[in-house]
Amino acid sequence: MTGLGRRETAAVELMDDPGCDLRLLERTYGQFAVVNRLVSGWRRLYVETLRPALRTTPRPTLLDVGFGGGDIPRRLVGWARRDGIDLAVTAIDPDPRAAAYVGRAPSGPVEFRQATSTDLVAEGRTFDVVVSNHLLHHLEPAALQRLLADTERLAGRLAVHNDLRRSALAHHAYAVVTRPLARSSFLHADGLLSIRRSYRPHELVDLRPGWTVRAAPPFRLLLEHDAGAGA
Repeated sequence: MTGLGRRETAAVELMDDPGCDLRLLERTYGQFAVVNRLVSGWRRLYVETLRPALRTTPRPTLLDVGFGGGDIPRRLVGWARRDGIDLAVTAIDPDPRAAAYVGRAPSGPVEFRQATSTDLVAEGRTFDVVVSNHLLHHLEPAALQRLLADTERLAGRLAVHNDLRRSALAHHAYAVVTRPLARSSFLHADGLLSIRRSYRPHELVDLRPGWTVRAAPPFRLLLEHDAGAGA
């Protein structure tokens, strides 16, 4: 384990291992919904940032990159429908285990696909809004650049990549709260590593032209691209 002054890049999260315990992985997917409700800030992000953008078109489209357990795209489409927004959501993840997990439950109004952002670029797809949740810290620099390049081609109006923001306080608080789950899923160990792998805003400044980065409460980081501003 490295100090929190710099990112930990050598270690790999347990859930990213293709040979990991599938039972524990699926428990982790199921627990994402609770964690995301507590720390990911999607309700506020939807109200303040996504909803205004979605209301600029009669039937907006949204792409979620890296859906994991599938809770974020389901919540986004639910909020939008309650606000009278006829939102069409596509959610992608390249991991066949994630695809199998979400495939066992009714997808409802969300289209789940096992695919990458590059696959959708090759198909010529575009969406009004592109989002991701806790994805950036998983990516090495070259993969992160590919994601942002793909996002620029996929997002017609707005893109928001919502990730963790590395801090000692976040690491300590998460360790305490999730310790009871340490043996029943990957949530405890992988969450702590995710925090150590995550960025601080200054580490993403000038990462790529047209993108802005800002800190958000409590321990989040938003990397945003307003395609509409340059239209």
